Amino acid sequence: MSRKPKVLLTEPVFREVHELLEKYFELHVGKRGQFNHANTLRDAISRYDGLLCMLSNPVNSTVLSNASILKVVANYAVGYNNIDLAACRSHNIRVANTPDVLTETTADGTVALLLSTVKRITESERFLREGCFDGWSPTAFLGLELNGATAGIIGMGRIGQAVAKRLRAFGMKIIYSNPNRLPESVENELQARWFEDPIQLASRADVISLHCPLNTRTHHLVDSDFLDAMQPGAYLINASRGPVVDELALAKALHEKRIAGAGIDVYEFEPEVNELLLTAPNAVLIPHITSATKPTRLKMGMLAAGAIAKTLCGADYPCNFIA
Repeated sequence: MSRKPKVLLTEPVFREVHELLEKYFELHVGKRGQFNHANTLRDAISRYDGLLCMLSNPVNSTVLSNASILKVVANYAVGYNNIDLAACRSHNIRVANTPDVLTETTADGTVALLLSTVKRITESERFLREGCFDGWSPTAFLGLELNGATAGIIGMGRIGQAVAKRLRAFGMKIIYSNPNRLPESVENELQARWFEDPIQLASRADVISLHCPLNTRTHHLVDSDFLDAMQPGAYLINASRGPVVDELALAKALHEKRIAGAGIDVYEFEPEVNELLLTAPNAVLIPHITSATKPTRLKMGMLAAGAIAKTLCGADYPCNFIA
């Protein structure tokens, strides 16, 4: 009788995902945070044919040095900056992620974060809860008027375009920055104007929303120079990847009121957050939840689990391989 393949799921997720994996494999489920360090994952990985991991789990050369039978890594995320793709390829390990299924939900969450930030919802709620509210004032908590304002989107992929469509409904003008310009038909549909240089966009936008992948080009894309180029009354929204923003530079800009505010869902050294950023009253900080609905997160899990089932036993499930 052949050996049943073993799969490591680094932390508990939805019952349906567990059941799919248990149908084909001997499933081992870790505890939340157990495999957030490469040495811990390296020590465990030698026993497994498949790995379903989170963004917080590093899959690098240290881990793969002990991955003697590992054939597939499925990331419970669209992003995969936690995975060394070149190292996986050198070990003939397939890598999958979970695109498409979270586009609309992430766009909804991004707009919710944007509205909370530019309308100063969180800041004013804190003011009320602390007992400071003494009645209506015509000058209290003045925010950005969206109709006629300019939204700058950096990274006009699926999610960026979905955000642009929603912001157009508020009457906002759309400008964007991508390495490559969108087709004219898409620009016309979104009524969007292209800027190749993100700094040019920064100086023209009332609110900037980041939706670019993390790579060598975008690491610390938002740095001191970028923040200095922004308008003094502008806002920054980041629901892409934490290291796209130099967190310390952002925290200083917020405290010095060089920009009006920021809404942040992802962090440079997640789950750690810069102490100076935590104390910025004009920052809305949420814990990586812009895609947080059960239908979306379940679809992500099933897509990742399907990639493992397809690789290890040829089962016919939807999946997306990137290596």
